[in-house]
Amino acid sequence: MTMAAAMQSRTAEAPARSKASRIAHVGVVSDLGEAEPVWRAFEEPGHLSTPYQRFDLLSPWQRLVGEHEAARPFIVIAYDAEHRPLVLLPLSLRQSHGVRTACFMGGKHTTFNMGLWNAEFAAQAVAADLDAMFAPLGQHVDVLALTQQPLRWHDQQNPFALLQRQGSINGCPRLVMEPGGPPASRISNSLRRRLKSKEKKLQALAGYRYHLASTDEDVTRLLDWFFRIKPARMAEQKLPNVFAEPGVEEFIRGACLMPRGEGRIIDIHALECDDEVIAIFAGVADGQRFSMMFNTYTLSENARYSPGLILMRYIIDRYDERGYHALDLGIGSDDYKRMFCKDDEEIFDSFVPLTSRGKLAAMAISSLSHGKRLVKQNQMLFDVARKLRRAFG
Repeated sequence: MTMAAAMQSRTAEAPARSKASRIAHVGVVSDLGEAEPVWRAFEEPGHLSTPYQRFDLLSPWQRLVGEHEAARPFIVIAYDAEHRPLVLLPLSLRQSHGVRTACFMGGKHTTFNMGLWNAEFAAQAVAADLDAMFAPLGQHVDVLALTQQPLRWHDQQNPFALLQRQGSINGCPRLVMEPGGPPASRISNSLRRRLKSKEKKLQALAGYRYHLASTDEDVTRLLDWFFRIKPARMAEQKLPNVFAEPGVEEFIRGACLMPRGEGRIIDIHALECDDEVIAIFAGVADGQRFSMMFNTYTLSENARYSPGLILMRYIIDRYDERGYHALDLGIGSDDYKRMFCKDDEEIFDSFVPLTSRGKLAAMAISSLSHGKRLVKQNQMLFDVARKLRRAFG
């Protein structure tokens, strides 16, 4: 069922505050199939979006994971006067304690959240455009919780940077690559030497190899291994196993098997030998940037030779050979990420109230997020929080 007609009539009631805006109509679609043609058009050249907002990634997430979390599709599409789509926001709607909150689809499984924009419109967007897009939404939503947004994507500013914003709870280290640059511009010579020394131990294993999973059989076999090993790794760290939550495994498997171009929606890179899988890294790529989603490594003695770091070296060199400009290893500033990624992606949150109830909710969510960010940035507070989490499980 769609709410688009109601929303478009509602838009006409608020022209006074958006005369400078190119947005003439705003529709909300609650059916993924109805939104699919417009959504896929936004994935074509001439548009601005991250690979985390692809229809083939978020549609199964919504169906398999979002529904278990009582999240309903809330897809906002803004049009110009000629009814040409200018922006699509892939949101999901939740209600808790009487507050209706719209968030980006993808939950814990998307590193970056962003709208899908007509690139020319995104480059020229002004605050009045955002006002015009948000004005009709208050009849359905109290607050927009727009988290983990990149400030820029492929050297173009995210139009939502115009909103009031704050730093996200977690940062994201990034490696900027100069296509065709010397190997040391990506990974220092000293680190390469250390990794090559460690790899000599692994190279003695029968059938040792690095590869990108290319067949359904390879993908399925690697994921079978991942879903056995990852719970043990997370238990070691006393972390909750997010991959055990309802629908998540099916969502991950489907996205890793879904073809896209020469690869998959989620690509799996692996180090293996004849006897075992040694390490995997899985992530999304868009021709300019690779972004990791999940990884793990063996529980065997081969773990002592840093197979995850060796695998990262292969991945970085592979994407450099293909002319990529950037690579990230996901949210969080773990030590191993800093070994490769020296820059930081600027990521922000915006909490946009649309009703009086939403104003209180936005203040509360903003304060909570700010507090969590302070803890993450203060090593002493973070250590205390980690000990408490381990103590109370």
